[in-house]
Amino acid sequence: MGSGQVTSSGPTDFTGRRITVAGLGVSGVPAAKVLHGLGAHVTVVNDGDDERARAQAAELEALGVTVRLGDGDTLPEGTDLVVTAPGWKPDKPLFAAAERAGVPVWGDVELAWRLRGPDAAPWLAVTGTNGKTTTVRMLAAILEAAGLHTAAVGNIGVSLLDAVTGEEKYDVLAVELSSYQLHWAPSLRAHSAAVLNLAPDHLDWHGSMAAYAADKGRVYEGNRVACVYNAADRATEDLVREADVEEGCRAVGFTLGTPAPSQLGVVEGILVDRAFVEDRHRNAQELAEVSDVRPPAPHNIANALAAAALARAFGVPAGAVRDGLRAFTPDAHRIAHVADVDGVAYVDDSKATNTHAAEASLASYDPIVWIAGGLAKGATFDDLVAGAAGRLRGVVLIGRDRALIREALARHAPQVPVVDLDRADTGAMLQAVQEAQRLARPGDTVLLAPACASMDMFTNYIRRGEAFAQAVRELGA
Repeated sequence: MGSGQVTSSGPTDFTGRRITVAGLGVSGVPAAKVLHGLGAHVTVVNDGDDERARAQAAELEALGVTVRLGDGDTLPEGTDLVVTAPGWKPDKPLFAAAERAGVPVWGDVELAWRLRGPDAAPWLAVTGTNGKTTTVRMLAAILEAAGLHTAAVGNIGVSLLDAVTGEEKYDVLAVELSSYQLHWAPSLRAHSAAVLNLAPDHLDWHGSMAAYAADKGRVYEGNRVACVYNAADRATEDLVREADVEEGCRAVGFTLGTPAPSQLGVVEGILVDRAFVEDRHRNAQELAEVSDVRPPAPHNIANALAAAALARAFGVPAGAVRDGLRAFTPDAHRIAHVADVDGVAYVDDSKATNTHAAEASLASYDPIVWIAGGLAKGATFDDLVAGAAGRLRGVVLIGRDRALIREALARHAPQVPVVDLDRADTGAMLQAVQEAQRLARPGDTVLLAPACASMDMFTNYIRRGEAFAQAVRELGA
């Protein structure tokens, strides 16, 4: 966005620079502190002016940082650089003003990349619509099993800024990157990177599927060793073809089927590598068994293959892939079995906050009583419902945008009974689970896979999953 004074792609001297940090919160406050500590004149602008924002502002002002609350659209005079929180939309007036003034805009990831020292750890980067956190955590477990000092960073674990500016030295970093972060990270160049999948998500932020895909594809720019793509998702391979990478960098696919040369895949219950072996046209290396992946749902096996591909690109031996996957413990609220009640399994996949994630979850069970709904974020549900219709015993709908799912069910699964709960209080989830129990038969799975964000009813997907688990426990009490 422009070509202001702070433009180098290497370590930057921030002394005396006038830097505007856009947004308080999990990325803005650390960025402001780091930049202030590096001698910059920092001004933070923030849309909100609530109690939390005022407390954060007081903390920063005590250090000597200027904070403007309730005014996130105006570019402070004399700004050399804007560092934005990843969630701020590109069409904000602040960014238009920066572009007119020739002022560059970075995100927190770009700032972290620019702050790396001369002996900085390489980045193995992961993006995609779904599975990022799981894959990065699997990757970190594999790297640790190989004896490497690493951390899962980005949207999870250690802060990226802390990882690159702290005293602790890493051999390699496993980095989760969202499309928001990649949009604002023009000079990022990873050792190797993976795009796990692409499906419509955050289109209200990006404006179009093409723009969303283009931002995801930025993760491949400048890769040195491997661009890892999903052989079942042609769009990810197309992004590799379009990327400008270093000479010698290879395209490496992963598949749930038998792998071709330059791919990782599955043969008779074994995860195998035909990419990072000698004579890959004739040879394959066994990495792990499908049973080493927890849970062994198809989309999670794909996550494991992507993590293995990135680890192998970094030179990790096959045995460490197996040991790392065995050591990995899945996060809560990701296809987590809560309990069996009267012969019915109750599964919490509250993390399925979009249609692509819900599709993978629904494909893992049959028959299903599906609990769905929340904030649609611009999504449509026809393809999801049409694909799952044959597996559905019944559906319980919750949340603000549930009508969109109800209408898709009427079009593509009119025979499936639907319970529409028009309430958003704390007891809504308990009633949803009770209605699901009424619809379910022994051998069924009651699946919370909302296909929507949670913030209309809950603080986040974690709270939604906890409410589901508590309601299930009350059934069995």
